[in-house]
Amino acid sequence: VQLQASGGGLVQPGASLRLSCAASGRSYGALNAMGWYRQAPGKGREMVAGINNGGTKTTAAFGRGRFTISRDSAKNTVDLQMNNLKPEDTAVYYCAADEGYGLDVLVYKFRGQGTLVTVSS
Repeated sequence: VQLQASGGGLVQPGASLRLSCAASGRSYGALNAMGWYRQAPGKGREMVAGINNGGTKTTAAFGRGRFTISRDSAKNTVDLQMNNLKPEDTAVYYCAADEGYGLDVLVYKFRGQGTLVTVSS
């Protein structure tokens, strides 16, 4: 399975960005959950948001009220709408997917290349 993320860029504080990720290729089972994690310079990975085919979602505390995850299961795509971005949101954002239904994105089996989000004035 290959995951291709897009949509990152340089924005000012308070702006919005929409990240998209598309999965291609074959897995043993269906991709029942997809999500995003991020890694800021000099920091460890942190979960951003996840969603499964049952419609259950989770969003990290820092993103609640600002970030919204959505998914098209038929197309194996997942989007992350990020509003009111802050400088501390600056990071490389990675898409991930798994055959299970869990929402711990950090342990997902499949991971893609990241897309850089920079929030700066």
